[in-house]
Amino acid sequence: MTRRAGPLAALLGSLLPLAGAVAVDTTPRGLALWAAELVGLGAFAPSARAAALRSIFGVVAAISIGLSTYLYGGHHLDPTFAAVLRVLCIVTPSALLTALIEPSPLGDHLAQRVHLPARLVVASTAALQRLDALADQWHQIQAARRSRGLGLDGGPVRRSRALAHSAFTLLVVALRQSGVLAVAMDVRGFAGAHRRTWAEPAPWCPPDTVLLVIALLLAVGPWLLRVRGLGG
Repeated sequence: MTRRAGPLAALLGSLLPLAGAVAVDTTPRGLALWAAELVGLGAFAPSARAAALRSIFGVVAAISIGLSTYLYGGHHLDPTFAAVLRVLCIVTPSALLTALIEPSPLGDHLAQRVHLPARLVVASTAALQRLDALADQWHQIQAARRSRGLGLDGGPVRRSRALAHSAFTLLVVALRQSGVLAVAMDVRGFAGAHRRTWAEPAPWCPPDTVLLVIALLLAVGPWLLRVRGLGG
């Protein structure tokens, strides 16, 4: 794509295919949907390597569900592979498109395109931005503790205590910063403003339309195949 798809289209592209994954009840349908997701949505993924890393937990979940289905479902292969592919079809869209969803642009699109309440959008965007900062703060806390000789070394008991102390420190930092953010937003009139302007535009471009059409096809296609009895 000459331009990346916007965050709203990426969000819809992550959610809409879930409706199609529900219709996966045979191996051929699962393979068809999963291949369509990889090809159609994979064209919008910024990095194949990052998408593969994000899908690791989904792959582990799919394998565990497949083993459970095989062991307790009569040792039949088709239902087993169908269950595995159903989970893969659920996790693949979000793994491919999550990198396109950033808090601030998503807030702009939700407010200007979907016309959600401005107060809700601003509060949600601020919360998502704070979540993004938690990882950096965790690394800073760990670096500070290591410089004081309190790193994650030693036996399991010491490691557990160190993790507990680090988690508590992160909680305190997050609460303090949340309080400062709430006061700053209140000072700027976020609580009582009825009309709000937005600093950044929220354009809807051709890649957004293409991604939305692909997501709709992925949501509806498996159900059409199931109704017509194809891919069984």
